[in-house]
Amino acid sequence: MRAGFRMILQAAGDIQVVGEAADGAEAVAAATGLLPDVICMDVQMPGMDGLEATRRIVADAGVAASVIIVTTFDRDDYLFQALAAGASGFLLKNAGPEQLVDAVRIAAAGDALLAPEVTRRVIERFAASAPPHEVRGISRASDDPAGNVRASHDPPRTADAGAVAGLTEREVEVLRLLAQAMSNAEIAAQLFIGEATVKTHVSNVLLKLGVRDRVGAVVYAHRHGLA
Repeated sequence: MRAGFRMILQAAGDIQVVGEAADGAEAVAAATGLLPDVICMDVQMPGMDGLEATRRIVADAGVAASVIIVTTFDRDDYLFQALAAGASGFLLKNAGPEQLVDAVRIAAAGDALLAPEVTRRVIERFAASAPPHEVRGISRASDDPAGNVRASHDPPRTADAGAVAGLTEREVEVLRLLAQAMSNAEIAAQLFIGEATVKTHVSNVLLKLGVRDRVGAVVYAHRHGLA
C-alpha cells in the first residue's frame, strides 16, 4: 500500500515523498526527523496506532505537518478520534489516485478535508454531541466526543449570537458556505469575489472562532445553527 501511495504521489510532479513508516512509532520519529509538510497516516498498525501517533505529532511544537488519516474503515469513531487528535483530513483507501493527490495538496495549503462518503453524517453527529468547548478545542485531544446523537424530532439549533459577534457579515456568509462543504473556488463563485479574498475571509474566520482548520469551522457552524 505504501509503495502504491509513493508512486501515485511522486507521479504528481509537485509532491516529493520524503519517507515512509511501518507503524505509529516510526511515523512519530520520521515526522520529527524529516519535518514533512503532510503525513498520510493509517489507523490500524502494529504497536502504536495511527491515532496515537497523530496526537503526538500534532502536539509536537517542532512539527508543522498536517496529518491526513487514510483508512480502509468507514467508521465514525475513527473519524471523531482523528479530529480530536488534530488530524486535518480523513480519506478512505478506496479513493481514486486523483483524490489522494488532491488531499495532499489541500492539506499542504493549510486546508482540511473529509471523505465525501462521511462528511455530512459525521459532522452532524459530532456537532450534535460535542459541547461548545470541545468543538473549539478540536485541534487537540479532548474528552470522548461519542456522546448521544440528537434525535431527529429534537428542535433545530438556533444560532448563538455571541458565537458570531466577532465575525463580519461577509465572514458569516463564508462560514455558512464552508458548512456546505464548498471549496474556495465554489465560495468565490457564489459570492462573486476572488479566491484570494475567500482565503483571507477563511483565515479570519478560523482565527476568530479559535479553530485549527476548515473542519473545525464546519463543526462550529453546525453546532451553532449556522448551517
